[in-house]
Order: sequence, then structure tokens, then C-alpha cells
Amino acid sequence: MTIVNRKNSAVCVASVLLILSLDSSSAFAPPQSPSLVSTTSPSTTHHRLHNRLYALTTEEEAKAQQKEQKEEILNEASEALTSVGWSAPMAEDELTSDDPFVQKINAQIQEESGVNLDELLNPAKVVNLERDLVNLRSELATLTGMGNDIDVMNSSTEECDGGGGGEDADKIRTKIEKKERDLLIERRSVFRGWLKNVFLGQAVLSLGLSWIMATDPSILFGSFDWYNNVRSIDVSIQVLGFWWWWLFIVPSLRSRRPKGFEKKALDIAFIGTPAVSLIAPAATKDTALIWIANFVLVAGAYAFSYATYDENESGDDSKQPEWLKFVMKSLDFGVGKERGARK
Repeated sequence: MTIVNRKNSAVCVASVLLILSLDSSSAFAPPQSPSLVSTTSPSTTHHRLHNRLYALTTEEEAKAQQKEQKEEILNEASEALTSVGWSAPMAEDELTSDDPFVQKINAQIQEESGVNLDELLNPAKVVNLERDLVNLRSELATLTGMGNDIDVMNSSTEECDGGGGGEDADKIRTKIEKKERDLLIERRSVFRGWLKNVFLGQAVLSLGLSWIMATDPSILFGSFDWYNNVRSIDVSIQVLGFWWWWLFIVPSLRSRRPKGFEKKALDIAFIGTPAVSLIAPAATKDTALIWIANFVLVAGAYAFSYATYDENESGDDSKQPEWLKFVMKSLDFGVGKERGARK
């Protein structure tokens, strides 16, 4: 009897352990995978696929629109910079006046207007526009099936356009049309002698005004209420008076596109006058003395350049350090020695 009871107890314990093991195994078992047989109707599946395709299409269109907006912004910025004669920094093999491409432009302008390229109002912009047109015509010839056989350098837009080409070709045609209009205007804009006289008169007028501003601005502004009521406005005008050298007087003289020793003198003055205007106030608060210091620097630059200028070394910067070359090229911007304007 005892043996039977022990057997029954063992069976009960085994049963309990089996139940517990089954519960624990089910607790730790991985989740059941969904049935391979889909309960979704075909119409619902088609609707979901359609929504996904529509979302992808919308996303691609948004990206394309965003890309077009970026291109438009870059084109507008590029056109704004090109309008003042700016282009990418010059490389060693960049266009100069000795390049056949620039010489060809110079010959065309001489034939049209009887002047040289560097006598135009903005020679840098003319060279940049001509170069851009060559690149655009080359792209147009490729898109319209004209191939690489055509001589783009000596061909007009009509000769490079084989027709068709789709939307990309139409965009290029629009760009070419705009650049050709701009080029026509720039090639007719000659830097006349009277304009040089205007800049010279502006420099002389600025010289007189700046001296009055630096010494006694009440002569010019004493009758205005704001001059008498605004605190320290007279000091601000006096400071502006000696800064006038760098802001107006020297730039006006440089705008005449001087050559030879005068160009060298004004380059020195353009670098030196802001240094004097920044450093001199540490030594004196007399604005008249600072104005005179700027005047002495400019006069000294003329005297030094006249005494040391050598025509045989004109344009030879091979002995100059790289940082000085960069500074001088930066100073040449806007005074007629931009890329392609002169050697």
C-alpha cells in the first residue's frame, strides 16, 4: 500500500512538473509567425501599392523641384557676380591677354568700335560672357546631334543648334539668348575719357569734403537739427572724414584705370590708408592729424612709385611671394586689369 501511495505521489509530482514545464516553455517560445495566407483583399493590396507609388513619385518630384530651385538661386548669384566682372579665381592656365581666344575678342571689338578690349567699361565681363557662350554652344551642339565635329569657337548659335534636344536644350537656348543680349550691351560700353574726368573730379571733391569733415564738420552740417541734437555725431563725422581716403578718394583715382607708376602708387595707397586709419587713433585723437597722415602716405606712395618704377619689369610678378600676388590680383579687380583685360 505504501508503495502504491508513493507511486501515486510520484505520478502527481511528475504531472505537476510537466504542466509547469509546458507553461514555461510556452512563455519563452518565440512568437508565432503570421499565416502565409493573406486575409487582405486584392483591392486593398492594390490600393496600398498605389499609395506607395504615389508617395515615391511625389517625393521624387519634390526633390527635382528643390534641385531646380537651388540651380536657379546659383544661376542668379552667378549672374549677379558676373555683372560686376567677377569670375572664379584665376588659375595658372587662366585666360590672359596673350591667349588666342582673348586676342580674337580684342580684334572683333577693334573692328566693331575702334577701341581695344581694355578700353571697354567692363572688359572682364566681356571675356567671361564670351567664354560662357562657347561652353553653352558646345552643350547645345551635343544635345541637338551636331556632335563634336563643329568648330564651336568660330560658330554662331544658329550653326551649333541642330534643333530639338528636348527641355534641356530649351533651357540652354534661353541662357544663350540672355548672355548674348548682355554681351551686346557690354561690347558697346566703352570707357570714355570724359568718364575718367568724372572720377578725377569725384576724387578732388571728396578730398575737400573729407578735410572739412575731419576738421570742422559744423561748416557742412551745423544748420541741421540732428547735428546739434544727436550726441557725439560730430566725432563720428570727423572719424568718417579721415576714413574718406580709403572709402572714396583712392577708389575714385583707381577707377580711372591708371597705368605705370600711378597704378603701383594707388595700389600701395589702397593698402596703406586703412592701416593708417586703424593704427593712428592709438597715438592721437586729433582727426585732422590722422587725415594729414593719410595724405602724406598717398603722396609718399606716388613719390616712391615714380622713383622705383621700371617699365621693363611691368607685369613681371615672378619674384613676388604668393600672398603678395594674391593681394595685387585682388586690387586689380574693377580697375581694368581683370582676367583677359591686360597682360
